[in-house]
Amino acid sequence: MDKQKEAIIKKLKENGCRITKQRLEILDIILEDQCSSCKEIYYRASETNSRIGIATVYRMVSALEEIGVVSRRLVYRPAGAGRSSSGGTGKSSKTDPKRKE
Repeated sequence: MDKQKEAIIKKLKENGCRITKQRLEILDIILEDQCSSCKEIYYRASETNSRIGIATVYRMVSALEEIGVVSRRLVYRPAGAGRSSSGGTGKSSKTDPKRKE
């Protein structure tokens, strides 16, 4: 087991998280790949262990967030995000009927 994984497991235990076989498998997937969603982690985990449920994945990701190991960020952005005057929504402020100028 590498030092990064050991440190994460130690933090999880200190935070009251039980370390199960399923959670270790999920942690391995997260550490191996840069997954874009909990569903992606779930699909990869369920290929090797059909007993892993989506709720287990969400709980594990939440536990990892609590200890500062992972962070959820916006993965998909609309085309042109950051370039329009609408604050990254992809809509022009002139065509947005909800926006008052």
